Amino acid sequence: MAKEQGMIEPFESSQIRSGVISYGVSSYGYDMRVTDEYKIFTNINSTVVDPKKFEESNFVEFKGPMLVIPPNSFALARSYEYFRIPRNVLAVCLGKSTYARCGIICNVTPFEPEWEGHVTIEISNTTPLPARIYSNEGICQVLFYESDEPCAVSYKDKKGKYQGQTGITLPRL
Repeated sequence: MAKEQGMIEPFESSQIRSGVISYGVSSYGYDMRVTDEYKIFTNINSTVVDPKKFEESNFVEFKGPMLVIPPNSFALARSYEYFRIPRNVLAVCLGKSTYARCGIICNVTPFEPEWEGHVTIEISNTTPLPARIYSNEGICQVLFYESDEPCAVSYKDKKGKYQGQTGITLPRL
């Protein structure tokens, strides 16, 4: 279904595992990759995190083959793949166990029916130590749930504010 409907681009039809954190088709989902672009949270401005008035200055931009997230901090990143979710599909994304076992948690909201774009990923380092993330390797597993019928109101119908995002997208009101 994913390949035929152009749901994931680029699409890796098998799981790539040798020497990397796996990505591509998995048993019942797809292991998406993280690019080499990141926004690392910093508190150099001593501000309060406010989702209604988010300050871009709370982040330092970084690009590279790997990222080190400071202890008890987080970074935003984006998926390597671009997703197009059909009207009768909902996708849920969970962090990969390799990272979870290191205290690295990924948070992504569900991909609603007819949402499309690059996924903005929040990667938290819950440990008291610096944590390494590998660019262009697996970061999260996407699970797809297909309904017997299309939804009544899709993300596209609602004109969702994150529709078609292509970069790391900060909170919007």
